[in-house]
Amino acid sequence: MYSTITTGALQGVSAYLVSVETDISPGLPTLNLVGSLSQEVREARDRVGVALRNVGLNLPPSRITVNLAPANRRKDGTAFDLPIAVGLLAAMNQISPKRIENTLFLGELGLDGEIKGVPGVLPIVREAACRGMEECIIPSVNAMEGALIPNITVRGVSSLQELFPFLQSEGDEGEKLVPAVFLDTMKLFQEKAAERAADFSEVSGQETAKRGAEIAAAGFHNLLMVGPPGAGKSMIAKRIPGILPPLTLEESLEVTSIASVAGLLKEGQEIVTKRPFQNPHHTITQAALVGGSMIPRPGMISLAHRGVLFLDELPEFQRAALDSLRQPLEEQEVHITRVNGTVTYPSDFMLVCAMNPCPCGFYPDTGKCRCTEPLVRRYMGKVSGPILDRIDLCVELQAVDIASLKGGKKVESSEVIRKRVMKARKIQDERFKGTPYRFNGDIQAADMERYCTLGKEEQHYMEKLFHNLNLSARAYYRILKVARTIADLEGVPEIGEAHLLEASFYRPAQEYWNAKNGFIT
Repeated sequence: MYSTITTGALQGVSAYLVSVETDISPGLPTLNLVGSLSQEVREARDRVGVALRNVGLNLPPSRITVNLAPANRRKDGTAFDLPIAVGLLAAMNQISPKRIENTLFLGELGLDGEIKGVPGVLPIVREAACRGMEECIIPSVNAMEGALIPNITVRGVSSLQELFPFLQSEGDEGEKLVPAVFLDTMKLFQEKAAERAADFSEVSGQETAKRGAEIAAAGFHNLLMVGPPGAGKSMIAKRIPGILPPLTLEESLEVTSIASVAGLLKEGQEIVTKRPFQNPHHTITQAALVGGSMIPRPGMISLAHRGVLFLDELPEFQRAALDSLRQPLEEQEVHITRVNGTVTYPSDFMLVCAMNPCPCGFYPDTGKCRCTEPLVRRYMGKVSGPILDRIDLCVELQAVDIASLKGGKKVESSEVIRKRVMKARKIQDERFKGTPYRFNGDIQAADMERYCTLGKEEQHYMEKLFHNLNLSARAYYRILKVARTIADLEGVPEIGEAHLLEASFYRPAQEYWNAKNGFIT
């Protein structure tokens, strides 16, 4: 007796289909699982056997072999329990063959027959739909997540007791037993997207920092804020996702897939519609930041995909963890290699950093700061030059004064700022159509003359800035990219002197950074 059941497995945030082949033949009673399996998959043998017995279905006293193909790919997780159980029932002729044709099964089994939720349902159902599968039977808790994918029928089941009659049924009878789950993805997306986020209207003062955040959001530039404790660095950073353009439906599905793979989708949460904002503690390890461990999982940089990664207290992070960001910042993806293979996770994020100017936080205010100059240099030098070279804007914040806190002055809302950002983004969409670039922050040195053209007067002005500020080539190009974004925010086709001047303002202050402490100006 032989049967084949289709299921799916994950490789990074991508999925592939797996055939669960079951053979029952004469021989000593055994249940063998083969096909390059992790320990948790091998344990399915006991979970499935006990679950079937507890719902009144005993395995025959025969030699049973279950193969998960392709056998050259390692399988992890507990989502193979349900397809193995269904494969056994099919091989025992306990269910209707039509119910398993062109149908994907996914789920973990409890010993009492309960079908439990599993991570990564969304990318697996998406792959099944792309491969022409007609139905997916998944845990009830994951049903709404799976229903996000069109052109495939999704059914949610909570137990073997519920599933078994459905698999034995014929025709429309099964529809009454386990109805399909339908979801208007676009309507749900629009409803969820309308939810309110933290607003810039709540931030008093710090106009320079808010302007820097707007420029960073418009050109997808990486941003560093330097200032004393309580100046509002974290407050501003948390509001940056609110001025970024809303996620498109495709982007939302990408972000939701990553959250699903990481097991971070809450019960009842169908789709992620807000720009991600990840704020890891400075004690985070390199593996937790970029992803990894024995069984690779998405790290913070992947969870921040299409959103913001905020690193507060930047010098306190492990040097190795920060340096591991260099490749993802350049390639917008991270590759994790283990003995069992290589997985790739997307990591297209905007980096926002915040730090104090010294250990006590008040340098160069000599009235409050007691840190020595060597101590300040050592503290600032904890951040490597290669990471700082990837930061386009540096904004200094001062302590908030009482006048700002009193209020009275009308403060722009995030909605007003976002409209300007979206207008600038639209200009960039037209500029970079048909190129590998998407934002001004992506422009490489080789294409700088093409996209950041200067007139004669602007060229002369930039030459003066280059010599007077003692700029490096990297700093020169950073100013041009930021100036390009400032011009886009104004809707001006050409970069002017005022744009160059403002862009040069967002260089790090000399009292904070110099060649001695590692920042290459």
